[in-house]
Amino acid sequence: MFHGGGWWNFIYSEDKRPKVTWGLLKRVLEYARPYRWGIITLLGTILITTALGLVSPAVFGYVINNALTPPNLDPGRLNLFALLLVVIPLLTGAIRVIQRRINSRIGEGVIYDLRVALYAHLQQMSLRFFTNTKTGELMSRLNDDVVDAQRAISNTIVEIITNVITVILTLVVMLAMDWRLTILGVIVLPLFILAARRVGGVLRAIARDQMKYNAQMNAMMNETLNISGALLVKLFGRMGQEVDRFQDRAGKVRDIGITRAVIGAQFFVIIGLVSAIGTALVYWFGGHLVINGVWQVGTIVTFGMYLTQLYGPLQALVNAPVDFATSVVSFERVFEVIDLPIEIAESPKAIALDQVRGEIGFHEVGFKYGAPQTDLLSNVVRYENDEFSAFSDDLKKSPTGNGHGTSSQAREAALDQLSFTIAPGQLVALVGRSGAGKTTLTYLIPRLYDPTSGQITIDGIDLREVTLASLAAQIGMVTQETYLFHDTIRTNLLYAKLDATPDEIERACRAANIHEFISALPDGYDTLVGERGYRLSGGEKQRLALARVILKNPRILVLDEATSSLDSESEALIQDALKTVMQGRTSIVIAHRLSTILSADVILVMDRGRIMERGTHHELLALNGIYAGLYETQFSQQRETV
Repeated sequence: MFHGGGWWNFIYSEDKRPKVTWGLLKRVLEYARPYRWGIITLLGTILITTALGLVSPAVFGYVINNALTPPNLDPGRLNLFALLLVVIPLLTGAIRVIQRRINSRIGEGVIYDLRVALYAHLQQMSLRFFTNTKTGELMSRLNDDVVDAQRAISNTIVEIITNVITVILTLVVMLAMDWRLTILGVIVLPLFILAARRVGGVLRAIARDQMKYNAQMNAMMNETLNISGALLVKLFGRMGQEVDRFQDRAGKVRDIGITRAVIGAQFFVIIGLVSAIGTALVYWFGGHLVINGVWQVGTIVTFGMYLTQLYGPLQALVNAPVDFATSVVSFERVFEVIDLPIEIAESPKAIALDQVRGEIGFHEVGFKYGAPQTDLLSNVVRYENDEFSAFSDDLKKSPTGNGHGTSSQAREAALDQLSFTIAPGQLVALVGRSGAGKTTLTYLIPRLYDPTSGQITIDGIDLREVTLASLAAQIGMVTQETYLFHDTIRTNLLYAKLDATPDEIERACRAANIHEFISALPDGYDTLVGERGYRLSGGEKQRLALARVILKNPRILVLDEATSSLDSESEALIQDALKTVMQGRTSIVIAHRLSTILSADVILVMDRGRIMERGTHHELLALNGIYAGLYETQFSQQRETV
């Protein structure tokens, strides 16, 4: 029936078997605790339907023996019990509808609880986690794995309880009828167990691989079907290659689905054969009892019906560990995310920032992107064997891809022993070559990352000692890559201040030099910006981002003044808006424009993660060092426009 020991052993591997420990089981059952009264009610309905299921075979036997077998021919009894055979299924059906309603409420409730727990935990993860994890993997955990895990509570556990009750009650009735026939009926149970154990390991391994392949396919869809991914594919003409890659991944999903279905069918064929053997033994022995006058025909028919009712639950109980272990695979993957340590944790004694002056201090701050690695997902859905991974590995090995050169910024530490203080209300410009650590420095201020060493303070208070919400409220950040939700302009602006009035929104947009543009649109502030704001130009998105920050009204501004790729009109509007935004606020700006540098109170010149020079524009030029070189190569062409 199964195709060769080698193929079997290839699929069935002990190291892939999930361990159903008491600790894990207890944790799974914790998700059922809020629904305990619903489960108790469900158990009550199960008892009733099981009892009703035992009545029907007894009615059949009674009718045959007392209404249809000479000399006991009784039309009145036949009519009464025929009516009873209709009433019993009607009553059972009505109770099962109630059962289904309760069960679905429990199941959907568990899905809700798991998803919310997962999503809430992911919201607390650091930026490092998201830069090291594929979005498709997370979507797979939130969707496929949560649904599969839910089945353990709403289906598997409920079915186990139902089947245990059914088996116990049926065996009691059968033993009361004849212990010899009962033993003959259950003597085939070892064959059930052997088949289930043999197939169980295979189905567990297949279930795990099926989840992996689905996550792999989802990851690719998330990467290539968003606006940025689709744009990249089209610009490089890789549509054909991406279709081929998708065919490969979808093919694995298809093939393992077929394998699972075939093995499941083979299992049921074997179980059906085992059931047939047990039934044949009972009818053979019971038939001799009828022939010898020990039993009536109706009695053996009743016993045969009970036997049929027994084999179904027995089969399910033997296979229950397989089903539950398969669900445990999903719980393991869900719990893996929930158990990930929170790198940017809030201190239990954290205080809320209030009445912030805006003094920022860096004290011997160091930072490495490579550590720690404890907050990443396991390799359960890592795909080292696909073509793309092999291609990226080749790039890593390539001697031409090492990034070394005369101005290389490659290094182990992104930031190295930074110490400086920004006074309240100061404008500080960060300048340096690409990769010098400017953006990394700005990411540490709102605690997108925590420094590997040293301390960062606001008004003398360590950032680790303040609440994350109050820190976020005091800092406004505009990154080089502006992100907008696929929603209206108004909704994107309200993200900064949920209770902002229309007047406040308009004032913020006027300050950012974007109100006239919005007003000219057919739908005004209710215009959809498209996926990631792609319906707007770079300058328009940046001005919307500035308006959003103005609406937030933070005490500290962190700006990546990315205007180098904008047209002169957009650039002028943004520069004018920046002057308004920075007034009276402590501002840290990654400077791309000479005008910002000239107006800065302090310029910090970075190179290879260190601050090499600091001072005003004229002071730094007089040093004739790194800044003077940058000025000549990057900023001198802007002199005539300043």
